[in-house]
Amino acid sequence: MESLPKSRLTLTALALLLAGCAAGGLPQGGPHLSATECRDLATLRSNAPPTMAQHQSEVAALRKAGYDPSPWNDPYYPEDLQAAQHRVDHWFATECQQSHAG
Repeated sequence: MESLPKSRLTLTALALLLAGCAAGGLPQGGPHLSATECRDLATLRSNAPPTMAQHQSEVAALRKAGYDPSPWNDPYYPEDLQAAQHRVDHWFATECQQSHAG
């Protein structure tokens, strides 16, 4: 009988984990890139000498697009990075260009 509370705790933790994964997979309603990320990505695309902060903005945008640079042995590299880069490029074209036009 003592394993019953432990099983409930495990099931509860699993349910919360799955709920968090499902919620994290939903598309965001607002803009994906911040004004700082738009500015830094524009600067990086202009071939100006990059700063560390601009590189950090680029990595933050790639993370928002689903790329995780931390795995050492990523079986999906470089495809996952390229997919995130395409997503960030799309966001940049649709969100950042509109903010500069207005």
